Amino acid sequence: MPKDRSNKVSCNHYRSEIEVTLEILSGKWKSIIIWNLNLHKSIRYNEFRRLIPEITQKMLSQQLKDLEQNGLVDRTVYHEVPPMVEYSLTEMGQELIPILTAMDKWGKLFVDKFKKK
Repeated sequence: MPKDRSNKVSCNHYRSEIEVTLEILSGKWKSIIIWNLNLHKSIRYNEFRRLIPEITQKMLSQQLKDLEQNGLVDRTVYHEVPPMVEYSLTEMGQELIPILTAMDKWGKLFVDKFKKK
């Protein structure tokens, strides 16, 4: 469950479970990170930087940490020199894919409709 934050809805005061989902996916990058993990199955940290060049290193680290803390992403560290870290979706993270697929489909329809105006 997301941590209590003064600028977010308290975990104890959600009016709907939709708020939980929106809070967990909130931000510009989390959905994109999850979407890429679904497409590539496992991604190294520097591969994310190539896949999402607009994201800063600090933001990528923060978003991956949040997704890991919420049980959506697994982080595997390989003890070698230099250290290698890979990220993949957990079972819970994979359960978000139909939601993101529906959002992708709706977004495409919206963009197509918007272009016609």
